[in-house]
Amino acid sequence: MTMTLKRLSPTAPIRWMLALLGLGLWLAPGAWSAWAQSWPNKVVRIIVPYPAGGSTDVLARLLATRLGQATGQAFVVENRAGANGNLGAAAVAAAPADGYTLLFTTTGPLVFNKYMYKTTPFDPLKDFTPIVKVAEIPLLIAASARLPIHDLGELVSYAKANPGKLTYSTAGNGSMGHLTGHLLQRQTGIKLVHVPYSGSAPALNDMLAGVVDLSIDLAPTYIQHVTSGKVRALAATSSKRAELLPQTQTVAEQGGKAFEATGWSAFVGPAGLPAEVVQKVNSMVNQYLASDDGKQALRGLGMQPAGGSPKELADYIASQTVIWKPVVEAAAANE
Repeated sequence: MTMTLKRLSPTAPIRWMLALLGLGLWLAPGAWSAWAQSWPNKVVRIIVPYPAGGSTDVLARLLATRLGQATGQAFVVENRAGANGNLGAAAVAAAPADGYTLLFTTTGPLVFNKYMYKTTPFDPLKDFTPIVKVAEIPLLIAASARLPIHDLGELVSYAKANPGKLTYSTAGNGSMGHLTGHLLQRQTGIKLVHVPYSGSAPALNDMLAGVVDLSIDLAPTYIQHVTSGKVRALAATSSKRAELLPQTQTVAEQGGKAFEATGWSAFVGPAGLPAEVVQKVNSMVNQYLASDDGKQALRGLGMQPAGGSPKELADYIASQTVIWKPVVEAAAANE
């Protein structure tokens, strides 16, 4: 029996290569889906753009533990502080959109910094993929126990009697505390000296040491120190009293008109993050926030669980940008 081998034409290898390429393209969506379903298969970095020890860092580490338990893979928090969160946020914006580098941050990089700084290395509305809003966080106007000040009225009186002498620390230029301080001065007619730090922890430490008189920052940073008597909580800046400090009146309750400033935190990733990864992180975080353990843990940190869809976070960031843009620009002009 004789077998005849058919000679391939010179163009046959090219045709086979094109056919295989076409098959690969046709399979691409499924391949990406399978890849996303296997995510994560290595360590995931969570960049926190603030120093260790602050309330954002504490919450990030709690979430990293929970996400690791849910996936069986390690989630590691990496602190990259500087420029009110710009350094850490820029690192995430430039990272591969593969789900292995995420940003856990507050309002600075996502809303304020674009208008506080002449230039930023990223566009918050274009260079990140919204994932989920995690928590809402009241702020406190706090005073050193060394000062003869116990509430907002006494602060205003003391500041007017000592114009330009009271100092207040915040987590940095453009931080929620900085802008809240700016609003407070505009409403009350007082003049305070802003002392920006590179995060919540050093801002608090210098107030405890007597280097500065006041601090304006997220409430969780202060709760244990208020309880111990080392710090006096003069007012909460949110529309409602902080749950763990129910005796502390809001600014509005103390005559501050419709004063309201609430911090928040969220997960985002680099632009172009695969939708399957976004949904997986969103689902895990929402499940935790809705659980009894999640609610209790956030309450213990002085925070309120948020949650929601990626689109809701995107819409919220856009709305916050509209609200705070004129405030940030006015604050930047006066610094």
